[in-house]
Amino acid sequence: MKIRWQLLQSELVTHLRLLGLITLLLWALEAVDQVFWHGQLDYFGIYPRTWLGLRNILLAPLLHRGFTHLFANTVPFWVLGWFVLLRGVWEFWLVTLLTAVVSGLGVWLFGMPATVHIGLSGVLFGYLGFLLLRGYFERSTPAIVLALLAGLLYGSMIWGILPLQPNVSWLGHLFGLVGGGLAAYLLTRFGRRDYIFSAN
Repeated sequence: MKIRWQLLQSELVTHLRLLGLITLLLWALEAVDQVFWHGQLDYFGIYPRTWLGLRNILLAPLLHRGFTHLFANTVPFWVLGWFVLLRGVWEFWLVTLLTAVVSGLGVWLFGMPATVHIGLSGVLFGYLGFLLLRGYFERSTPAIVLALLAGLLYGSMIWGILPLQPNVSWLGHLFGLVGGGLAAYLLTRFGRRDYIFSAN
């Protein structure tokens, strides 16, 4: 029991450090952009159906249009990101990468011309989709508990996949959700079932 508790503490410290480092990177980038470049880092966002936009797919989630935009993404990143991390660090990175790519490609293929898309929200929708559908596909108690918690806390985010708000990349949200669902399917079929809070 003592060894199990020590392992749990070690995992939680790892999660805290990882989420903290990513958050620090996001805020540092936005601070540098606002203070020194006056928003010019947005140039590295996704421009639909351009080679430049295709190159920027993995950079766009790191950029935000001001601190208000970034703050709105930071809290759900900590909550949903930690829920994903409970499956393990490697799954966290896999889900993050897959949702960023699927979200970015969806925006790149179907976004309006002469627009630029930035922000972490596509990845956050990917986390939500992953957690909800992992519970559905896996049907284990821990997966269902995480799905219920994610749905209870952030289920209302689903409205973000509809074009209801101006200047919001609903396509990024929609394809992020699709990417999260794809990650859930692939990891349920081919992955492991490791939770740090498992009773086994």
